[in-house]
Amino acid sequence: MAILNKSFLTTKNIVDYTLPCLHKGKQWYVDFYAYDPSTDSMRRKKYMLDRYKKVSDRNKYATILINNLFEKLKAGWNPWTDATKTRHFTEFGVVLDRYRAYINHAAQKGALKEKTHIDYLSRLRQLEAYLEESNVNIRYAYQFNKMFAVDFLDYLILDKDNSARTRNNYRAWLSAFASWMKERQYIEENPVEEIHMLREEEKMRDALPADALVRLKDYLGKYNPPFYLACLMVYYCFIRPGELRHIKVGDISIEKQTVYVRPDVAKNRKGQYVALNDKVLKMMIEQKVFEHPSQEYLFGRKLIPGEEQVYINQFRHEWRKVRKALHFPDSYQFYSLKDSGIRDLANAEGIVVARDQARHTDISVTNKYLKNANLAHEEAKRFKGEL
Repeated sequence: MAILNKSFLTTKNIVDYTLPCLHKGKQWYVDFYAYDPSTDSMRRKKYMLDRYKKVSDRNKYATILINNLFEKLKAGWNPWTDATKTRHFTEFGVVLDRYRAYINHAAQKGALKEKTHIDYLSRLRQLEAYLEESNVNIRYAYQFNKMFAVDFLDYLILDKDNSARTRNNYRAWLSAFASWMKERQYIEENPVEEIHMLREEEKMRDALPADALVRLKDYLGKYNPPFYLACLMVYYCFIRPGELRHIKVGDISIEKQTVYVRPDVAKNRKGQYVALNDKVLKMMIEQKVFEHPSQEYLFGRKLIPGEEQVYINQFRHEWRKVRKALHFPDSYQFYSLKDSGIRDLANAEGIVVARDQARHTDISVTNKYLKNANLAHEEAKRFKGEL
């Protein structure tokens, strides 16, 4: 990723531009090229002069425009960014490293309690993991804006299956981090201040009813079979999106009809088997999953097996397309498929089977707790769901 380059941009890099130039012909215009940090390339800016009918007026206004543009460019203006200060162009990876050094130093001096220090470092690592897993195109400090912050907080709720309380704790930390950036003139304003806290009992998603699941099955079976397999994995196997992107072909056993969620992949850091439903196994065979090498990821960059795993937010992006096409409400999230599957399996085979298949350890999740959480129930392999 671009943010891994730990060097500062020079002033020359920041104000790279060509001199404004007048072009005469069928159309009259002034143009120049300026460096666009978001694409890491030179980009053309063009000002049309055709609204001036007289040649003398075109020449006069072109001279004024060229002079004004040159003075602005020379002063550091860039037409492609909102950034106005050199520090705004500090690479974001550098900002993160400096923040880490700052909190480490504050802890050494006693300005931060050890618990707070550990907590801040943990949240910083999660932010870095988000950048890596999602391939987010943020390169410079000024690109840390409200949209980026909202997407990160949504990732915690929707992709990582964290609670509203955890999301709120991250929001508080992210606001403190943004204030630190503002004080050091990396950004002009704190964009996190505009993002509200969630009520901790607030529900972000609803389970899909049977008719919605049938519509989803028909649509994806026709238009996007690879994503249909991903939906089946969440609905029948209750595998979280953050875990799903790490599953490899070799983690799937046809003989045992199970999927192994490795310890380094599982949210609770425990290696566990989940039952592979008949319908999911059949779909895998139809999509020729087992013709791929065992070390390949089940969901690669194009949602088919490959050496490079899918970005975690790609599942969510695909779901948004489906939700729009089927006119589903916003409360129907990709992760809602797990809620739907637990509900349907519990209704069909009982709460104990559903609890084990979901790998739940908290009694409040399924109202039942059994110690044998590693059991892959035969019922989970055979039950007929709606998807």
